[in-house]
Amino acid sequence: MTSTITPSDVDLREALKSLKSTNPTLGIPKIHALLLQTHPEWLVSEKRTRKFLQSEGLVLSTEPAVLKTPYPSSRVIRDLDVQKWSTKVEVKYFNKNKGKGLVAKEEIAEGEVIWREDPFVVAPEWEIYDLQASSAACSYCTTPFTSSISTSLVTNCPSGSSECPARFCNRLCQARSAKHHPLLCPAQNPASVPLLKWARESEWLALHALAQLTSRLILANQLDASGKLLEEDWRVYSSLAQMSLEDRAKYCFGQSEEEAKNQPGWKKAYDLYIQAFRNPASSAEQKKLAKLYKKSLRADIETELFDYHGFLRGLGRMSLNLEAHGGLYTLHSHLNHCCVPNVSVRHIDQRNALSRITVVAKRDIEPGEELLVTYVNPNNGVVARRQELQEWGFGQCMCERCVKEAKALPKDEGKSSDATGKTDEIGALDMTDLEKELKAGFGVM
Repeated sequence: MTSTITPSDVDLREALKSLKSTNPTLGIPKIHALLLQTHPEWLVSEKRTRKFLQSEGLVLSTEPAVLKTPYPSSRVIRDLDVQKWSTKVEVKYFNKNKGKGLVAKEEIAEGEVIWREDPFVVAPEWEIYDLQASSAACSYCTTPFTSSISTSLVTNCPSGSSECPARFCNRLCQARSAKHHPLLCPAQNPASVPLLKWARESEWLALHALAQLTSRLILANQLDASGKLLEEDWRVYSSLAQMSLEDRAKYCFGQSEEEAKNQPGWKKAYDLYIQAFRNPASSAEQKKLAKLYKKSLRADIETELFDYHGFLRGLGRMSLNLEAHGGLYTLHSHLNHCCVPNVSVRHIDQRNALSRITVVAKRDIEPGEELLVTYVNPNNGVVARRQELQEWGFGQCMCERCVKEAKALPKDEGKSSDATGKTDEIGALDMTDLEKELKAGFGVM
């Protein structure tokens, strides 16, 4: 294709910022080459590229601390057996910024089920959580108790105490719940009650998910003397894409380092978290926790879970990886974003395994092609979609759809229109209110 279009200063600046944010170590010549590769229709000299990079402070030689903005990081899960979910996909590591993803190993037809997956842990939507708390939904698979579930199969919490409202679809769900339920059971570990109560009151889905995951890791250490189960679970946890809430507050919402360190809500959550799993308030609660917690965790795991900064990283992991309905899934967590996804994630087994997801192809997928979902509401306009992605440090989305919609935006300063033709003040999208910022990460918005 012949380069015939000279991009405007605004378009060039946006493109260079995006390329530099995803390739922070590349010099000017390589960024320029990448720019022309990304936009083959553009006519841009290297001199102009250099000028814009220097004006934006994006040149390594003139500003050593270039692009301090952190990017969500992840790692490949060692020895992950993908075939227990699907023979049609495989894990691929792309680069430091993008991390891992899933690509097709063979042709996948539109509408084809690619895999089904039960959650590693689940912190269900609050409507379902309330059903669980009132003994009206399974505390393991989250399925509400309806006429389709035989009441003769429903079982109670193994503690046998009326203090715990947990009920299960059947003995299988009850048995599987041993991986996480005991440490969050009000009868077996009453120290967990204030934490879960506050998570519910604040509608903080990520906090509830982190509690579920912490419980699973601690109990894995108790249930398997060999340590193999804990090692497997820890590999899953530590591989998840993560960005600390502290980094998010500083770099994505523009708070000062002091403001980011002193969030009262985070401090309270941390105190309740430590109270639930480490230092119960009363001696009676301490004795109950000691019955469940007889074997110490490895020092590195202990630090990552219970150090304050590790706690914030854990919350970041939950917020980044939770599926829309509150589940955390091992293989699903590998999926990367696109504003025009080629797969969809559905909850099809609503009568017997509500938390199970089914991943379905939205169109034909070729071998070697990456499987992609959308992290944001695809019905939003380009400004809203890009804003939401940038709030988690993903940089400006430069997918084909975003680039096309951005070019169609009106040039009115301070305004931009969404994909439906509505016009919104860009200022209205700025989430400066802390409560709104937090909810965006908690899974509420």
